[in-house]
Amino acid sequence: MTTYEEIFENNRRWIAAKKAGDPQFFEKIARSQHPEYLYIGCSDSRVTAEEIMGVEPGEVFVHRNVANLVNSTDLNVMAVLNYGVRHLGVKHIIVCGHYNCGGVKAAMEAKDLGILNPWLRNIRDVYRLHKKELNSISDEGARYNRLVELNVQEQCVNVSKLASVQQGYMDHGYPEVHGWVFDIRNGELIDLKLDFPNILKDIQEIYRLTGE
Repeated sequence: MTTYEEIFENNRRWIAAKKAGDPQFFEKIARSQHPEYLYIGCSDSRVTAEEIMGVEPGEVFVHRNVANLVNSTDLNVMAVLNYGVRHLGVKHIIVCGHYNCGGVKAAMEAKDLGILNPWLRNIRDVYRLHKKELNSISDEGARYNRLVELNVQEQCVNVSKLASVQQGYMDHGYPEVHGWVFDIRNGELIDLKLDFPNILKDIQEIYRLTGE
């Protein structure tokens, strides 16, 4: 386990390595950011966006919370999405869950989890929406993994409900919304290949916010 002091030594080595590759590296990234990707992921310490995507600083705008939720009453994630879409002009919004997610597992259990109850209720709502499919899966592990995937799918739907996303897509053809799952057992990123244009079309009967 890395000690507190070693973190700063690691930072110094990282700075030296970056400057060795490009002496102006920090001057360049200090000027501004123009990421094409907005990543909404889980706070789990084992899943870091830049590392699993293989990207450099400045390439991805990141928000993380327990179980990668997009809740309209969470001003944090709403602010990130609004800034990413309307000010940074991101081309892709990614919601990335992961197998073995503690938040999803907790939502599957009939326990009082105190302050976590209102947060995890969003995942229980996903379970309710897909109860028939999930209850038909006899293997608990497979059911757990499928809920992880369905949670990602529903959070992508929540992203698609936002006026900024709808307006941006109507005006420019972006941002597109993608659902991913990270398999923590082997390091693989899995694209759920959600059909974003059709998802957007389906929800706009009720959630159209563009006035068009």
